[in-house]
Amino acid sequence: MLIVDRQNLLKNLLSKRGTSDLDSLAAELGVSQSTIRRDVESLEEAGIVERTHGGVVWLGEKMPTAVSRPYAFDQRMSFRQEHKLAIAKAAAGLVKPGQTVLIDGGTSTFFLARELAGRSMQLVTNSLPIGNLFLNDESVELLLTGGLVYPRYGVLLGPHVETFLTSIHASTLFLSCAGVHEGSIYNQNLLLVQAERQMMRQVQQVVLLADSSKFGQQALANLCELSGVHVVVTDAGIEPQHADAVRKAGCELIVAA
Repeated sequence: MLIVDRQNLLKNLLSKRGTSDLDSLAAELGVSQSTIRRDVESLEEAGIVERTHGGVVWLGEKMPTAVSRPYAFDQRMSFRQEHKLAIAKAAAGLVKPGQTVLIDGGTSTFFLARELAGRSMQLVTNSLPIGNLFLNDESVELLLTGGLVYPRYGVLLGPHVETFLTSIHASTLFLSCAGVHEGSIYNQNLLLVQAERQMMRQVQQVVLLADSSKFGQQALANLCELSGVHVVVTDAGIEPQHADAVRKAGCELIVAA
């Protein structure tokens, strides 16, 4: 079989499943482990898939610019990427099989969602980029909140979101933010903050994902006090005074290696 034909078969398999382990792919295509690894690496370089521990996640073919992921979201994806990846891996350890989780829109939460691909769970999100990750993932029951699309960040906003949220309950909310300053959490959009406050009312545990650059920063809208969240996950760059403030607010602090 020609390489291009084999890789096309591989893309077809992954686009239908969303995620798979390398052993299964090698067996189905009748090739060696080294061959399937090279094929996956080639697809990863093209931005179509991402490798995980022992497996691979389908990200999708690149779309035309007019319908691609919003520009502001793409731009922020590359900012402090290694820190966000570390935070995502640490936060993923808080999710148990079969749980119902609520994931807020944002780049840190997007990295978390990629870590959760292939896990058995119910997922509720207001993020179109996150929802797109799970379209072909048969292990995930996906619920989108509905609402008005805020195109710069691909999140759903407005009263329809809040109405929908009142009808569900989840174990854990993974929350994003624009800044944490003097004991308060901030975000850039008033409608987003309203939706996030409703999210917080519908869960047992609130986990804030915030890379260390967010501490000491403010934004347009005050979401809540730090004491309103249960766990804060950040990276090792957090300054001691900010770490102390998190603990003094009564939050568990997880610092990703």
